[in-house]
Amino acid sequence: MFNKFLRENKISAAILTVIRLYLGYSWFTAGFHKITGGFDASGFLGNVVKNPVKGPDGNMVYGWYVNFLESFALPNIDVFNFIVPWGETLIGLGLLLGCFTTAAIVFGLVMNFSFFLAGTVSHNPTDIFLGFIILTAGYNAGRYGLDRWVVPFINKTIGKSKAKSAV
Repeated sequence: MFNKFLRENKISAAILTVIRLYLGYSWFTAGFHKITGGFDASGFLGNVVKNPVKGPDGNMVYGWYVNFLESFALPNIDVFNFIVPWGETLIGLGLLLGCFTTAAIVFGLVMNFSFFLAGTVSHNPTDIFLGFIILTAGYNAGRYGLDRWVVPFINKTIGKSKAKSAV
């Protein structure tokens, strides 16, 4: 019943628009400040490797994530220094415009969980909670945005290409 309300109701779409705009503004400004103010993730990632999240027993909790940061992210820091600020900015833009809303929120959730795994709590739990509401709502979250026109256009275009390939 609640899923039906989230996914189909116009009042829900209006509430989702407010949540989407809030998250979009947060993502956009965070990314834009990193792009314009300079950004280097090496210090943050190096600190996560040196001081990983530990459980009550003092053992590392997310060893696989620390290994990923140490063996892949840090050696390719230039890629991450590009991806993080531009990713945040594009996630924010997608949410603000209501364009590719579901894709934007999926990438936003991936980044929120990445920050969480690194030990940064901040506003990530709230963003994850609101992000899952947007994700559950699907198309309705972008109903009052560009998705209103983009999603039907893509469905129509892909539907045509699938029909042609079946012939």
